[in-house]
Amino acid sequence: MTNATGGSGRALHFAALMGGNAALALGPWFVRIADTGPVAAGLWRLVLAVPLLAGMALATGQKLTGYRPAVWAAIVGAGVFFALDLGSWHLGILHTRMGNATLFGNSGSLIVMAWGMAMLRRWPRGREWLAFALALLGSAILLGRSLEMDRATLIGDLLCLLAGVLYAGYIVLLQRPRASLGNWALLTWSSLAGAPVLLGIALALDEQVIPQVWWPLIALALASQVLGQGLLIFALRHFSAPVFGLALLSQPAIAAAVGWLAFGEMLGWGDVVGMALVAGALALARSTQG
Repeated sequence: MTNATGGSGRALHFAALMGGNAALALGPWFVRIADTGPVAAGLWRLVLAVPLLAGMALATGQKLTGYRPAVWAAIVGAGVFFALDLGSWHLGILHTRMGNATLFGNSGSLIVMAWGMAMLRRWPRGREWLAFALALLGSAILLGRSLEMDRATLIGDLLCLLAGVLYAGYIVLLQRPRASLGNWALLTWSSLAGAPVLLGIALALDEQVIPQVWWPLIALALASQVLGQGLLIFALRHFSAPVFGLALLSQPAIAAAVGWLAFGEMLGWGDVVGMALVAGALALARSTQG
């Protein structure tokens, strides 16, 4: 009975790990089919998710008030970075292939690793050198392939890379608050802080903000901001960092498959090799962060 219970528990945790990655990988598809502008889609991703995020925070005993001023400042700053990340990423999604968008959007893992080494004033070691080398080679291949297709595709890749850098800023700013506060509470307040930024950008770009069809935006908020994040938070403590990093590889694979099925995005061997190299680099980076 104990073995059966343990086995079912492991299966549940693994299903949560893979389900969370799958939910996050579907985000670019919802952005593309939404009838708002891409930045406005990011706005609704945050706004529609806030009630559920706050509810999860309260249900799990996480406090939503009473923070020190320094914590509030970090959360607001993180929210601004998260908003800029979403704006840049969603703009890039419209111009590049979904597999590329997912890979480059996740590049924050490498940036955080580099930032950590800079703070410790040390050079990379072992797997860290390998991660950087794989990332540079894979990115060069993918960017070159995008340039062969269209300059707009290359710009889409660069916007998604910028999103990865901005996401790293979000992670770094939340490191100290995360040590004492819950994930759901942090997601709630960073989403609220980021929403006005996305609204301002959407209006400045003259995007359509109010949708006529709501379901893609509701699905985006649930899949990316609630379900995907929630399943990964649930699974995180049950797996080692290397396993968690390897599971990340499912995201670009799923996104590329959706891009092929929904939009006819074909991948050549060069694309596959480039994606494999970058994905391997991201898995290595995640495995070093514990």
